[in-house]
Amino acid sequence: MSYVHGHHATVLSSHQWRTVENSAAYLVEHLRPGATVLDVGCGPGTITAGLAERVAPGKVTGVDAAASVLDEARRATEGLNVEFAVADVHALDFADATFDVVHAHQVLQHVPDPVRALREMRRVCKPGGVVAARDADFGTMAWYPSPPGMDAWRPVYYRTARDGGGEPDGGRRLVSWARAAGFTDVTASASAWCYSTPEEREWWSESWGGRMLRSSVADRAVAGGHATRAELERIYAGWKEWAAAEDGWYSVTHGEVVCRR
Repeated sequence: MSYVHGHHATVLSSHQWRTVENSAAYLVEHLRPGATVLDVGCGPGTITAGLAERVAPGKVTGVDAAASVLDEARRATEGLNVEFAVADVHALDFADATFDVVHAHQVLQHVPDPVRALREMRRVCKPGGVVAARDADFGTMAWYPSPPGMDAWRPVYYRTARDGGGEPDGGRRLVSWARAAGFTDVTASASAWCYSTPEEREWWSESWGGRMLRSSVADRAVAGGHATRAELERIYAGWKEWAAAEDGWYSVTHGEVVCRR
């Protein structure tokens, strides 16, 4: 599996911002001291660190398909009871019933077979434990004002992500995927990120506008015939125009599921 976004600095700036508080609050009530946790698709480890703090002295294992990002994760979790490994969520190299909590943030929208991934997460979860997932739903993204260049962004991203085997509207599908994976006790919720201050708009526009110009998303968009370099330049300019607006506002809703094993 090849992650469509890659790990360019524009992508990592978003990943490194994520914490348990802003990205996994729905899971906090299920974390207890001494629990064992698997953090699937851990990326640079900022959520992993928060999980480890909440379950100490329990152990957290973080896995990611990209070995290159795990050095960043080790730095973020220094001094905590965490270990990392390269792994494919479709075929986890752990015994059945190993973990109390299995967590994935912004992972299932990117994988070619999210149901198979959830089955694997279920397999390595202990009876009585929980499997938890949170994914953005790109169809819920809303912003104001709406420069033409920015309006062109989402259709290009949809085509590029789906060409890579992903589903950008994964958030609304989590319950369906979980049930198809064999879960019968599924609790669903939703939460949102919102960006409106000048600092937030500048950062978010560089993360998303920038990755449409400089990350592997841009390379895949061009290679797949979904956009030209000139069109990506206009998309980036649209993002910067939005960020410069004094009344600029942006939100994205996320689907969340806690599945009892």
